[in-house]
Formats: sequence, structure tokens, C-alpha cells
Amino acid sequence: SFYKTLTNDWEEHLSVKHFSMEGQLEFKALLFAPRRAPFDMFEPKKKRNNIKLYVRRVFIMDDSEELIPEWLSFVKGVVDSEDLPLNISRESLQQNKILRVIKKSLTKKCIELFTEIAESESAEDYKKFYEAFSKNLKLGIHEDAANRNKLAKLLRYYSTKSGDDTTSLEAYVERMKPNQKAIYYITGESKAAVEKSPFLEALTKKGYEVLYMTDPIDEYAVQQLKDFDDKKLVCATKEGLELEMTDDEKKAKEEEKAAFENLCKKMKEILGDQVEKVSLSDRIVNSPCVLVTGEFGW
Repeated sequence: SFYKTLTNDWEEHLSVKHFSMEGQLEFKALLFAPRRAPFDMFEPKKKRNNIKLYVRRVFIMDDSEELIPEWLSFVKGVVDSEDLPLNISRESLQQNKILRVIKKSLTKKCIELFTEIAESESAEDYKKFYEAFSKNLKLGIHEDAANRNKLAKLLRYYSTKSGDDTTSLEAYVERMKPNQKAIYYITGESKAAVEKSPFLEALTKKGYEVLYMTDPIDEYAVQQLKDFDDKKLVCATKEGLELEMTDDEKKAKEEEKAAFENLCKKMKEILGDQVEKVSLSDRIVNSPCVLVTGEFGW
């Protein structure tokens, strides 16, 4: 097939998008989402040559750095432009405005392609795609501010209520409790590790869903994403977790805080510089204590 000839891949592509742009700028493009990630996808010295550029059907180059952002380096395809001069040098290409417009259009169409896979009849297709390329999507959230919200809709996580399936942020927001103001998440090395975390106690007691973020790149992506659908993303293990309370609950908490003030001071004296402060927590129910990271710390 054309895809196998173009890419030297041994199996067929997962999905394809063919489109043409007309108006001030004319070009045609064919983009393929592969079925699996190459083993050397994040190799720094790897030559990125997955997008081949033609000008009026004459091959110009396959150095895709100028055509597609790094986080989309796994996408394969062909671009045929009507507007670039045939004798253009590589140095001129790097400064070329037309190329920047093509890059922007390709990025937009790639996100459309991934959204089509996510919304297709076959849930298995998106599951395969996400397993292979979720790191790329999260890298895109970290690097591509213009498309951050669109990419956030493609994210999938296990949660305290998702069982054996993953959930999207949109589905999470739909299930939120009426008085819940934030999207809660917990980071950790594996689903098994975070499921047992004492940080979930108060949140699950209130019936709030908590997303499990177990990929190291998740922390970087969330730092940039910050919120989704006007709901702030709040980490269950960091300082600044404020759960919604009734007036009676607030009053009871203040009284409890005053009662344990001396104990907290004494524990801070004993622990000294090993901790920043000791305070009464409303994030645990059965566990005696937890170590909390500073809001902007690690």
C-alpha cells in the first residue's frame, strides 16, 4: 500500500486524514496516524523525517522539524505545496512564512484526526492509539498553548470511579457533585500505589472522584493545563487543598484547630527543620498523618 511504501512500516496505519487548503495559500496533505510508537520516538539525535514536502509534485525535503512540532513527530505523511518556489534553499525554508502557516494547519488537522479516532465506533482503536502516543499528547499540552484545551479533551485517566476503564476530563466534569468546585487528581508511580493512598480518604468520603495520574510527564502537563472547563485542577497530595464545607463544619474545624494548636507546635519543635510546618488536616479520615508537598514544590 501507499502508506507502507511511504513509511517502511510493516503494518497498516490506524487512521488517515486527507485535505487540501485553498485561498491565500494552496497545498494538499495526507496525514497518517500509525498503529504503534517507534522504539526510538524520543531519541534526541533521531532525524525527524516523517513528513515529506513536495512543491508541485517535486520532492523538496523530508526534514519535518519545519513542518510539524516535536510532539507530533510520530505522525507520517506527505505535503504538496503550490506556493513555495522550486529552487528554495533549506535556509530560506526555515524563514519562510508559508511553511509556518502549513505547520499551523497540519497541527490543527492532526488534532482533528486524533479526535476522530477518539469519537469513532471502535473504543479499542483509541485505546491502542492512547497507549502508544499519550506521552506525545501530554508533551503537546506542555508545549502548545494555543491547542492546550483541545488536547485536554483527548486525555484519559483511571479514577476512583472509573473501574477498569479510563475516563476523559469531560466525563469527569459531567459526574461532578453539585457543590464540587475543582477537578481532583493524585500523582504516583502506579494505579495500585495511588489507590491505597491516605490522601484519597476525605475526598472519597465526600463522594468526590479523583483522577490517577501515574505517568511522570503528567505533572509537567498539569502545571501548564491548570484548569479544564473553568474547573481548577487540584492535586490531592499538595498544600492548598480546600474541601467545600458547611458553616457548621467550618465552625467545628476552627474549634478542633484551636484544641490541637499546642500539639502541632510541639510536634514542629520535635521535628525541627525536617518539616516546614505541622497543621491539622481535613484530607485524611482514618490515617494518623500524611506528608504534604508545598503547592509549588515537588
